[in-house]
Amino acid sequence: MKKRLGAVLLAVGAVFTFVPVASADGHAELTNIRTGKHDGFERIVLDMNGLPSNSMSREAGEVTNCGSGDPVAVPGNEILETMFHGAASYDENFDPTYTGPRNFVPQGLTNVKGIAFTCDFEATMGIAVGYADRDSWHKVFTLTNPDRVVIDVYSFGS
Repeated sequence: MKKRLGAVLLAVGAVFTFVPVASADGHAELTNIRTGKHDGFERIVLDMNGLPSNSMSREAGEVTNCGSGDPVAVPGNEILETMFHGAASYDENFDPTYTGPRNFVPQGLTNVKGIAFTCDFEATMGIAVGYADRDSWHKVFTLTNPDRVVIDVYSFGS
């Protein structure tokens, strides 16, 4: 009985473990974008103050700006677009927290060909990652301490 109670308490504690996310009246703020090449995959790191409340990803052949509907040019044969809810590149006063490029070719990577913003409006931020190998796999996840979103693009053919 005590073992079962301990297991239940451990499970409840895991559910209520604190993970910092954007507050109800605020949002996570992008501060930097970094890239790196690893054995079998290339990584895009979005340094954040806080974490997005939710994200959704899709593969696409082309992407558009969420506000204007205009096409966003992203080099590569395939594009992974991820929308982050409760995130932006500006603070609550609309001052920029990320001042780097909004559409660029990362240096030193072979599969990832481009990174571009597709949305940054009303605490919804979209990031598109263009890559060459159509057979690539990808993984989007968060890390804490410090807060960051990681986008890994795996390429087993190159």
